[in-house]
Amino acid sequence: MVAGKNHTGQGGLRILVTGGAGFIGSHLVDRLLAMGHSVICLDNLLTGQRGSFAHLAQHPRFDFRLHDVTEPVQLDVDQIYNLACPASPIHYQYNPVQTVRTAVLGAINMLDLAKSTGARIFQASTSEIYGDPLVHPQPEGYWGNVNPIGPRACYDEGKRCAETLFFDYRRQFGLSIRVARLFNTYGPRMHREDGRVVSDFIVRALAGEPLVIHGDGQQTRSFCYVDDTVEAILRLMQVPDDDIGPVNLGNPAEETILGLAERVLRQTGSRSSIRHEPRREDDPIQRQPDIALARAKLDWLPETDLETGLARTIAYFKVA
Repeated sequence: MVAGKNHTGQGGLRILVTGGAGFIGSHLVDRLLAMGHSVICLDNLLTGQRGSFAHLAQHPRFDFRLHDVTEPVQLDVDQIYNLACPASPIHYQYNPVQTVRTAVLGAINMLDLAKSTGARIFQASTSEIYGDPLVHPQPEGYWGNVNPIGPRACYDEGKRCAETLFFDYRRQFGLSIRVARLFNTYGPRMHREDGRVVSDFIVRALAGEPLVIHGDGQQTRSFCYVDDTVEAILRLMQVPDDDIGPVNLGNPAEETILGLAERVLRQTGSRSSIRHEPRREDDPIQRQPDIALARAKLDWLPETDLETGLARTIAYFKVA
């Protein structure tokens, strides 16, 4: 492996988080600062929000820099967390070519930075690399069922290519890499208009608008609260096994979209109706992570049940 720096996860590291103004990235930045690290946040604010780090404006160990990861950057860092990429269908389909550029060129630029500094590097991949899966639940060894030319391919294939690059850089240059496939993370600081199902249902319910379900609502997802996701990411970066493959990080508790809508209506006390519209192209029928690897290697299980996580998320959107 590349002659690296302190990978123990102890305080005092200089850490780069790309996409740090985004939903998951901002929570990760908070945790890293609380651990005593210094954090540089790179974000072009295309989908990230300044409000996500407003509380850190005077923090002595936080440094925000407006930057697009499709452009190279030179920094002296010990660890890199690469989370920069639009992650909701509305955002990544708005400019699909830019989405691919961010996923692929962003990965190359961050890998080159890791190569020059000896930093351990984390890639936020996605359950979308499994496409509309024919295997259920989805283990890391499943290669997926992805439409390479469909409307979701810019994100699905962009992330698949990023994974390829990470493992090729490890094989060719000996980089210390970590790759996590994240499953439907939700929680406070989600973008109000990103179209992801949890935030969309909550915003509509609070406004008294119909909750829109595409299809019959029997399609499933597995929702993981953001604090649990961030904890797993941190554990993955600290584990000493440099030969660990991609790791699924998500809550294996499966929920139908219709069931989620009914939960949101009940918890918000909303009288909104539920409206069904045609199913979106290439929308997966079922999604559930096999997290046996995360349990074995990271000693990790999600702790926040959906009822509790939704209550916290609803409370955020009531005042956001």
